[in-house]
Amino acid sequence: MKNLTQFLLSCAVLAVTLVGASAQVETGKPAPDFTLPGSDGQNHALAAYKGKYVVLEWTNHDCPFVKKHYSGGAMQATQKKYTGKGVVWLQIISSAPGKQGYLSAAQATEVNKAQGTAATATLLDPDGKVGKLYGAQTTPHMYVIAPDGKLIYQGAIDDKQSTNPADIATSKNYVATALDEAMAGKAVSQPVTKSYGCSVKY
Repeated sequence: MKNLTQFLLSCAVLAVTLVGASAQVETGKPAPDFTLPGSDGQNHALAAYKGKYVVLEWTNHDCPFVKKHYSGGAMQATQKKYTGKGVVWLQIISSAPGKQGYLSAAQATEVNKAQGTAATATLLDPDGKVGKLYGAQTTPHMYVIAPDGKLIYQGAIDDKQSTNPADIATSKNYVATALDEAMAGKAVSQPVTKSYGCSVKY
């Protein structure tokens, strides 16, 4: 079992990729608009949130890198902190039917309830169109969009490329940093970072 776990983690680590090498969106440019159904039964259009900061979080609840951030409540705390400041936080599931991480609307609702997720909405992208539009390569893969609709950050959630929840306490949260800097009227100091995690299961 230990060897199997190590093998699975090594496979996941191979999914670590450089954002920017094949990203479909350019930081500093308008974020592409899209509309996706949410697990809440409503359609959510990015354009509807113009005038607010928006975080896009590609997720897969079965990915060990995602579990790292949810098992101890770190991702939920970050979601709660910034949605409390008016940020719109959109989880996006781009796993295809039959592949790891795929969830129906009802299943996504169950998972979010169990995890205590504090995202604004969970969006379903089973055909992967929006994921590919943004060049989302890993879970988690994070994007921050400014009120004017421009992308101001894309990449990892933090700077510790591991599956160990204990590393979160000493890591730099890139998303939080980008939001704090932008909200303070400053330029984002690291607008592009290396994304790490499991490959998106298109």
